[in-house]
Amino acid sequence: MILSQTKPTDGERERTLPAPRRIFVRGPWEMGASILIGLGVLMLMQPFFLWAYTYSFIVLLVGTVGFIIVSHFPE
Repeated sequence: MILSQTKPTDGERERTLPAPRRIFVRGPWEMGASILIGLGVLMLMQPFFLWAYTYSFIVLLVGTVGFIIVSHFPE
């Protein structure tokens, strides 16, 4: 009898991770970093609030560095 070896799907692989490692799954963190990048760009381009323009570069930088770090997380 020959048993076929199949690769686990993404959902199965995610369920097999231990509980502390499930926090570091790429999907939600990548979306959060992308939202931060978009928010930083919007803050940079708006002409109404000086405080938003002041903090726009920091928000953009945190989102970009976060995206780089998150891209190394498992899927």
